Amino acid sequence: MSSRVVLGVGAGIAAYKCCELLRLLTESGYRVRVIPTPDALRFVGEATWSALSGEPVTTDVWTGVAEVPHVRLGQSADLVLVAPATADLMARAAAGMAGDLLTATLLTARCPVLYAPAMHTEMWEHPATQANVALLRSRGAIVLDPAVGRLTGADSGPGRLPEPAEIFTAAVRLLTGGLRQDLKGRRVVISAGGTREEIDPVRFIGNWSTGTQGYALARTAVARGAEVTVVAANVTLPDPAGVKVTRVVSARDMQDAVNSAAPGADAIVMAAAVADYRPEARSDAKLKKDGQPPEPLRLTENPDILAGLAALRAQARAQARAAAQAQAQTGQAAQNRQVLVGFAAETDTSAQAVQAKLARKGCDLLVVNPVGSGLGFGTPDNEAVVYGADGTVTTIPRGPKEALADVVWDLVAQRLG
Repeated sequence: MSSRVVLGVGAGIAAYKCCELLRLLTESGYRVRVIPTPDALRFVGEATWSALSGEPVTTDVWTGVAEVPHVRLGQSADLVLVAPATADLMARAAAGMAGDLLTATLLTARCPVLYAPAMHTEMWEHPATQANVALLRSRGAIVLDPAVGRLTGADSGPGRLPEPAEIFTAAVRLLTGGLRQDLKGRRVVISAGGTREEIDPVRFIGNWSTGTQGYALARTAVARGAEVTVVAANVTLPDPAGVKVTRVVSARDMQDAVNSAAPGADAIVMAAAVADYRPEARSDAKLKKDGQPPEPLRLTENPDILAGLAALRAQARAQARAAAQAQAQTGQAAQNRQVLVGFAAETDTSAQAVQAKLARKGCDLLVVNPVGSGLGFGTPDNEAVVYGADGTVTTIPRGPKEALADVVWDLVAQRLG
């Protein structure tokens, strides 16, 4: 039997994008009942929702009253997905109001509830909205952070509805086993993509990384309840729903962004492919062929971001131990449990080489990906062996990158306790 999804549609201009979201759900075999708010029908009409879903569409509790829809729809759903979730709709949901069929359904739902907010930046950032979001999350609802981009008119900023494909991915994870909330309340930082080191205004030293694995880690962490920040180097993929994305170009840009996000993070996963070297000097003008042999390109080593994070963590732990000893509170130092995870794309995957790299990096887990022969950068699947500083070795067979991400978060969650 196919899973049953209630798609609640709020009264926002982004409602038209949810037609594509509905199509993605129905074409994947889910049975979808659309429940718009009365004002949402001003943006997309009842006939459109009914035709796309193949189900009746109602907004009030009086239609089909003998079936008690305001109770039955919530009780029978496997997921309630609200998109766009407007500031008004989330306020009414947080207050437990039941003035229409959608808010009544939210009160009776005992399945996962996923909100995809969309509104103007000022409305999203208002203390009332932030308080309502925090309250909904505290009750177990998953509220994605909105995307950043063009809003209605000329406005731009946080408040844009995440892309339908990203909302769909989050919904499917909830429907297909991504219900673990073992990262709930945790803050995680993920690096993704490949850094570029400029030679001149048109050329750079780079790599083939697309950021696909890093973004899979981000989506998986959101589904498991984490607050996620991604530091993305030259990634052209749509932003994962519910994720704060900081964009960078070079290795030193990434180091600054990651170090800025690291304090207070429970886990840091360095999945980006960071260039080991950069040119000693960048030419301000394009280097041209002029019939003369070119000057040798001299390289200098980039900072080791992961090893630097490990050193900062060791320093913080030493300070915590000293403070605990000074205050005779020996339990205080143990609370600093930041987990560091490195990724290594390698052609030499021998245990000896990996163990040496793990020790050199100072991380808790090193995810070793073999590259070449159709594996690695730009592919939809991946495989890896994860080496732990505690001596554990976990083999992840070839499969979707989301599956690899789940295993990595399993290992992180174990170490977070």
